[in-house]
Amino acid sequence: MTTVDLVQRLAELEQRVAALEGDERETVVLPETEDGGGAVGYGGRVSLGGGRVTWQVDVTPERALALADRPRIEVLAALAHPVRVDIVRSLLAQGPQPAAALQEAARLGSTGQLYHHLKALTGSGVVEQDKRGSYRLRSAATIPVLVLLAAASDVAGQLGT
Repeated sequence: MTTVDLVQRLAELEQRVAALEGDERETVVLPETEDGGGAVGYGGRVSLGGGRVTWQVDVTPERALALADRPRIEVLAALAHPVRVDIVRSLLAQGPQPAAALQEAARLGSTGQLYHHLKALTGSGVVEQDKRGSYRLRSAATIPVLVLLAAASDVAGQLGT
């Protein structure tokens, strides 16, 4: 077991204790990693419309900050529109869907409007089109997208104190 694994397990244990004590938002102070810089991570296991997905990512702050900006900005921009979040929400809840169903779920008046939003979502790698012409959330994007939406809700103060 690596140091990062131990740190993660300790953080999870501290979060569980905090939840049992009634304060789910307690700040958890993690011990320093071997390189002294720390680590940040996320993960999850979900079963939604598209099937079961498990994901875990841990990265040092230095590595996260050193990555190219353009790809991550494209993902953030793709999710920065209410219609696109409606499309993603529908794909998460219902699984793969044809364009007509997505158009209805997003309450769009024309297919042109739908394809404008799908272009941003597919171009960023959040959504993909399958061989039958339906659209689906990429399996590798499912948990990261949920984490981004949850983190944005946290920053906005929607998750409580």
